[in-house]
Amino acid sequence: MVKELAIRTSGLTKQFDRHIAVNDVHLEIQAGEVYGLIGPNGAGKTTLIRMLAAAEEPTTGEIYINGDRLLRDKSNPTLKRRLGYLPDDYPLYEDLTVWDYLDYFARLYRLREPRRTQRLHEVLELIQLGNKRNSLISTLSRGMKQRLSLARTIIHEPILLLLDEPVSGLDPIARMQFREIIKALQEAGMTILISSHVLSDLAELCTSVGIMELGFLVESASLQQLYQRLSRQQIVLSTLGTIEPLLSELKNNPLVEAWEVLPGRNSARVNFSGKQEDCADLLRSLIQAGIPISNFHCTQEDLETIFLKLGHKQAS
Repeated sequence: MVKELAIRTSGLTKQFDRHIAVNDVHLEIQAGEVYGLIGPNGAGKTTLIRMLAAAEEPTTGEIYINGDRLLRDKSNPTLKRRLGYLPDDYPLYEDLTVWDYLDYFARLYRLREPRRTQRLHEVLELIQLGNKRNSLISTLSRGMKQRLSLARTIIHEPILLLLDEPVSGLDPIARMQFREIIKALQEAGMTILISSHVLSDLAELCTSVGIMELGFLVESASLQQLYQRLSRQQIVLSTLGTIEPLLSELKNNPLVEAWEVLPGRNSARVNFSGKQEDCADLLRSLIQAGIPISNFHCTQEDLETIFLKLGHKQAS
């Protein structure tokens, strides 16, 4: 059975005067995914998200949300109610309390009692601001304000959440709290598109990733496929002895593609083309050769390295 596509775009293009911000984007996102959108400033991420949120009219192309065509006119209000959109610069009403702010948006979405009060309690618990319900927004920390913005975005229980740079400027603890909420929303069955410059967060959250460059979607794949295709395996190893015997053993292994000696200690980082069993064989051969290995750590290149590699490929 084919899973339903939460988002499908066909030939999506947005042109401002002579500048093409989004260029012929064909995007497919499965229902229930957390899809990370990455790319440098000016790549077209925000314009793409604004079109998906019906906040921007495409120049050409079509958008389908759960199989239904999205239009900016008043022909499909029910479809728009199923979207939750958090822009990167949404203002908060500082002189309202947390409760009144959320209640205001719940009323805008025409949530009726008793469901409205019930939903406010649910959302406040999810974003961990129940104890701040009577606090003025002006007294909240930046992380709390961002979680409150997210609460406003999900108050009407959308099925698709569009988040533009939601962790921008947050400290590590605030980012971690935000990540936990996103995971809970995905577990509740929501489809989430999130753009961010913090690639380590996306690597932890996302099931799939799209990479944008100069308006084009140059890559769109599951995180697993991306790692398999573009991420080299690396091994960091250290010896209690001198580095030369270790290097001469590494040279003899056909799966060792390149290495660099790490400064300040008898260690090297190796690009390795083998599988996990081959890593185990390499370690066994080094020990049999009498090399006193004190550290042997297999890793894969991270999302940031893949992104920089792809960006370099596009530029060359």
